[in-house]
Amino acid sequence: MNVVIVGYGQMGHEIEKILIDRGHKIISRIDLHKESADYSELCPEAIEGSDLAIDFSLPTKVMANIKFYGEHRLPVVMGTTGWLDHLEEVKELIESSGSSYIYGSNFSIGAHLFFKMVEKTAALINPVPEYDVMVTEYHHKFKKDSPSGTALTTAQKIIDNVDRKTIIQPEKLDRQIEPQELHVASIRGGNIPGTHKVTVDSLFDTIEVTHTARSRGGFALGAVLAGEWLINKKGFYSVEDFIEQFFD
Repeated sequence: MNVVIVGYGQMGHEIEKILIDRGHKIISRIDLHKESADYSELCPEAIEGSDLAIDFSLPTKVMANIKFYGEHRLPVVMGTTGWLDHLEEVKELIESSGSSYIYGSNFSIGAHLFFKMVEKTAALINPVPEYDVMVTEYHHKFKKDSPSGTALTTAQKIIDNVDRKTIIQPEKLDRQIEPQELHVASIRGGNIPGTHKVTVDSLFDTIEVTHTARSRGGFALGAVLAGEWLINKKGFYSVEDFIEQFFD
């Protein structure tokens, strides 16, 4: 594949390593804030000869970038979050352009194994009201959003499988939590790439399901694998569409 990397921060550099290791060619690196990038913003010259864009840029740029990809019919792996309020608009744009698009809050293969374990655990405790459940996530001090997209995805997996939990509560609580609320707590500090923990607790015992990322390499590998899967397809996909076939 001939690939454009959009967002040349730490994730962009990890994606570059994986692409090179897997024999792909990098057409350009695009980042407004990095002197090492080839271009400061998307433009026709930056994508000439490319087959795919992998976008881990800033949320403030994501909608403009998506419109550019649609106009130029450039397939894209979208790892940037913060645009889901425009999901239907983006889906219509991609489908009407005849292009292809895959998005997700987390492309790590290990994280998706974690999600499947969370789904199974949640389904198992659903008929046992003595067990409560909560989510905790840890990230480095530079992370700009809270809670993480992965934490919210984890919480939704629980909501979908535990009938007594209907509300995701990501805020600090100065009151007793309501039975229907699922608390998602976020901690920021140090250089932690990302740790997500689901705790299932009763008067009798505690069960924990945890995914700990050692580096950003797992996220980068998943994004590149998703790009390889997308390259011969048309349409609008979520990372779950890719994962279901990957684990099949």
